[in-house]
Amino acid sequence: MKKKYCRISGDVELGEDVTIHAFVNLYGCSIGSKTKIGTFVEIQKGVLIGEKCKISSHTFICEGVHIANEVFIGHNVTFVNDLYPRATREDGLLQDDFDWDVVETVIERNVSIGSGATILCGITVGSDSIVGAGSVVVRDIPAGEIWVGNPAKFLRRITE
Repeated sequence: MKKKYCRISGDVELGEDVTIHAFVNLYGCSIGSKTKIGTFVEIQKGVLIGEKCKISSHTFICEGVHIANEVFIGHNVTFVNDLYPRATREDGLLQDDFDWDVVETVIERNVSIGSGATILCGITVGSDSIVGAGSVVVRDIPAGEIWVGNPAKFLRRITE
């Protein structure tokens, strides 16, 4: 599925009925069926996104992020994949792919992440959880809980 004003590399795996809006950059990732990707989104190599997800505009999903089915990602959400980012090595040369390790992040089924949230690497957000808008997630969130703030803290359990 090539769209005008999108950059979708040939190594992207798209499920059926994926919706991709303009100004999207996808490479080396896998997007599940019936997922919707908003405007100005970048999804990097190695990212796995499940089925029936909604990725809102201006979101950045970096290498090492795994998103399960039926996940909502609000506007301007940022994922991080490096605990100690640096531009250069000790010898002053620019870092390359061999100078750092990707730290994975897992977003489980039916999670909602509010607009403007930042999700640091090496964490798991448990199924059916909610991350409040603007929150900075620095540790695991158990299933079925609402977390808010900077740093994100437990607010309450989700009740039926």
